[in-house]
Amino acid sequence: MTTPITGAFALPERLAAKADPALIGGDERHFAAVAATLEETIAELSERLDAVRRSPGGLGRAAMDRDTEVHRLTGRLRTLRRFGLDLCLGHFVRADDPEPVYIGRLGLTDATGRRLLVDWRSPAAAPFFAATHADPMGLARRRRYRWTRGRIGDYWDEVFTADGREGHAALDDQSAFIASLGAGRSERMRDVLTTIQADQHAVIRAGSRGALVVDGGPGTGKTVVALHRAAHLLYADPRLGHRRGGVLFVGPSRPYLHYVADVLPSLGEEGVQTCTVRDLVAEGARAVAEADPEVARLKASADMVRAVEPAVALYEEPPTEGMTVTTPWSTVWLSPADWAVAFAAVEPGTPHNEAREQILEELLTLLIDKHGTEGDDLSPTLLRRALLRNRELITALHRVWPTLEPTDLIGDLWSVPAYLRRCAPWLDRDEVRRLQRADAHAWTVSDLPLLDAARQRLGDPEASRRKRRHDAAVAAERARRAQVIEGILRADDDGEGAVTMLHGQDLQDTLIDDSGLPAPEPDLLAGPFAHVVVDEAQELTDAEWQMLIQRCPSRSFTVVGDRAQARLGFTESWQERLARVGLDRATVASLSINYRTPEEVMAEAEPAIRAALPDANVPASIRRSGVPVVHGSVAERDAVLDAWLAAHDDGTACVIGADGDGGAAVRARPRVRALTPELSKGLEFDLVVLVDPESFGTGIAGAVDRYVAMTRATRQLVVLTRP
Repeated sequence: MTTPITGAFALPERLAAKADPALIGGDERHFAAVAATLEETIAELSERLDAVRRSPGGLGRAAMDRDTEVHRLTGRLRTLRRFGLDLCLGHFVRADDPEPVYIGRLGLTDATGRRLLVDWRSPAAAPFFAATHADPMGLARRRRYRWTRGRIGDYWDEVFTADGREGHAALDDQSAFIASLGAGRSERMRDVLTTIQADQHAVIRAGSRGALVVDGGPGTGKTVVALHRAAHLLYADPRLGHRRGGVLFVGPSRPYLHYVADVLPSLGEEGVQTCTVRDLVAEGARAVAEADPEVARLKASADMVRAVEPAVALYEEPPTEGMTVTTPWSTVWLSPADWAVAFAAVEPGTPHNEAREQILEELLTLLIDKHGTEGDDLSPTLLRRALLRNRELITALHRVWPTLEPTDLIGDLWSVPAYLRRCAPWLDRDEVRRLQRADAHAWTVSDLPLLDAARQRLGDPEASRRKRRHDAAVAAERARRAQVIEGILRADDDGEGAVTMLHGQDLQDTLIDDSGLPAPEPDLLAGPFAHVVVDEAQELTDAEWQMLIQRCPSRSFTVVGDRAQARLGFTESWQERLARVGLDRATVASLSINYRTPEEVMAEAEPAIRAALPDANVPASIRRSGVPVVHGSVAERDAVLDAWLAAHDDGTACVIGADGDGGAAVRARPRVRALTPELSKGLEFDLVVLVDPESFGTGIAGAVDRYVAMTRATRQLVVLTRP
């Protein structure tokens, strides 16, 4: 039973004391003002969005600005409509000022300029998250709300001064944070913004220069910090805005990205690109694990990525023989020195496939200069057109500077031993032999960094053809506009005024609308990005790090991980590891408190990891669930799930086994998933059922898998073994 709904509050009967108007009357009046302003703001934004959409598209920068404004207004409207009053997270009162400061997901100001909500990312909002009893930051009290279906179902007060309670605070034996830890999990990460802790908040607001490592064990809130940090950086650092590259968020798996999908939009950020490492390469969707651990180790090296450069360079050596180029007017000799000059004309950093147009342009310049047109009726334009139609010249160019496909280039490394030895001379004969395979294009996860490096180095194989189509389309558009302009000029009787400006070629060129011309679909994951956030980063190989660093020239990273959860081991420090891959400005922020996993579960999980890694950084849990770890037989799996589902109306369970399937019986049950230990990383469930954990393997990888799987549980762990 609940007390009657008054405004924003819908408190259950057991919390009737909290419904005292002396405690919530001020909030109700403030929420009434927020509601009125929200209605006005949504109406105003809707009108502005309609006006922008009706406005002419424009050209060039004007079109881009219009699209950006449509995106901004649409995103803000979506957030306001999604949350309504529950945009508000809570409020605090300073010891020297009785007026509450209300904190919101977004900032909100009424028509008079009164600040109704302070954006949570604003420096003014910092005390709401960072104040502690050891450092109250000038606060007298703080209140956090729990919203349920648009109404406040509970709230928690904290006081920081002796007189902070007087008639204003309702104190509980549970803080908002501790209460939230016991709440049931769902298929998506729930809202955690109101319960950010001071240690996490400090990391969220840290600067973006260099690499910041967020190091912490299971349950310390690393993912929470990573997501909130991405949103905060976009708000606080003007260098990271979407026009300047934006933020890329890299997670460990697709289930993980699905789990956290709602978090960034709930924080007011919808422009962050999210992906896994596999998603960065087209072949990633079909790639399988490398069967041979030694092959995987060889390909994991950054040296193997660097082998792509000499592999491409073999196709960029100028010919040692010249050729005769015949035109309708004369014959011109193209010498080896001329070829060398043309090859040298490629601008640094130009991808191989896109460089051919630059070589062709230089060849045409050389041939036209050699031919000469002075004193002839022959124009350079006519000669150029003839050279472009010269089949022998174009064929020779294609032969000495061929179009290359990334898959063919890397496939040749795994099928032509001599080619691999030349491109990777540090490999011995046994290693070269081991890297060869029958099907060169049977891609594995270990191949993806090389395919990515090859694609970046080679560029678009269709670039030349697309450029020619684009140039032809521009020429056709220019001719069409010229006819229109000529008609306008003929109709202008006096030949004066602004219309005469149409004679100018520059103005005529600005009238060409590039938006309708042929263009490739943009690769949203290609970068460059201004900042990259990497979760579960302890699993990345040196080669995979190169994929990310290439997409972030500023080398501004948030690196989130736990060395004790590295399946292949992690013996270095974070600074040593990152310096080795090219991130030499790294600082480490450690999270040592386990907020998620109950003590009962950690008591079972800690020995599992220390057996393989005695110095593992196992975080201390701050709560008990009162539910002991249960041991049983694999045959009891279904009975365990049925009993739990019958006893719990909410929450989620996960069966974690070596095969990650669980069978049709598991898949048919509501609120139950089946995953491998690796795919469960980063996720959390009320109940975790471990099936035959000894089958997860031996050594560090097996111990890490057992540790990861156990620590996914937020309430109960059941360990089932085979007889």
